[in-house]
Amino acid sequence: MTATGPVPPLPPALPVLGSRKPSHRERIAEALRAALIAGELRPGEVYSAPGLAARFGVSATPVREAMLDLAKEGLVDTVPNKGFRVTAVSERQLDEYTHIRSLIEIPTTVALAAGADAVALRALRPVAEEIVTSAAAGDLIAYIDADLRFHLGLLALAGNAHLVEVVRDLRRRSRLFGLTALVEQGRLQASAEEHLEILDALLARDEDAVRAVMTRHLGHVRGLWAAGAGAGAGADADGGAEPGA
Repeated sequence: MTATGPVPPLPPALPVLGSRKPSHRERIAEALRAALIAGELRPGEVYSAPGLAARFGVSATPVREAMLDLAKEGLVDTVPNKGFRVTAVSERQLDEYTHIRSLIEIPTTVALAAGADAVALRALRPVAEEIVTSAAAGDLIAYIDADLRFHLGLLALAGNAHLVEVVRDLRRRSRLFGLTALVEQGRLQASAEEHLEILDALLARDEDAVRAVMTRHLGHVRGLWAAGAGAGAGADADGGAEPGA
C-alpha cells in the first residue's frame, strides 16, 4: 500500500515546561508523533527514514533517530532493511486511554478555575487561537501540535509535573483519524473554538462551565475525531523504503 497526499512541513518547536529547549531530533519526533495521531502515518504501513526525511524536508539521520525514539515508546516497530512499521492501536486501547485522560484532565482543569493565575491563563490564548487558525487552514499536524501545547500548558498550572507527563504519554498514543473528514466537511473549526471556551470559562471562574466544555471536548476524542481508527494495514508506505532503519 502506498500512502498518498502531501505531509505538511515540520511545525515550530514545542515550548517545554522547563528551561531546556527541545533538540532538532526532539522536534522531529514531536512532528512524527503528531503525524501518527492525525493518521498521516497509517497503522501497519512501513516508512523508511529517507522517505520520511524527503517528505518532511529534513535529513535522514535525525528522522531515523527520532523513529528509534518512537520505537522505544511502542509507537512504531523496526523492520530490518526497510524502516519502521506504525503500530496498530485497538479500539479498546483507545477507549481506555481516553477514559484515563478524562479521569485526570477534567477534574484537574476544573480545579484551575478556583486558583489558576489569570495572567498565566491569558498567556495560553495565543495557543488557543493557533489551534483555531490551524483548523481553518486544514493543517492537522499544526493543529495537534498546538492542541498538545495548550492542554499540557493548562495542566502544568496545577503544579504536578508527573501528571503532565502521564497525559503527554496518553495523548501520544491517541489516534484521531476522523480529523481529516472534519476538515473536509468544514467542521473542525467549531471543535477548535472549544479551546477558547475553556479559557473563557476558567477566567470567569465558572467551574460548572469548565466541566461542561471539557467533558464535551474530550468526548470528541472517541466521537467526532475518531472515525476510521481501525483503517490502515500493509505494505511499504512511501513508495520505496530504503535499506536501514
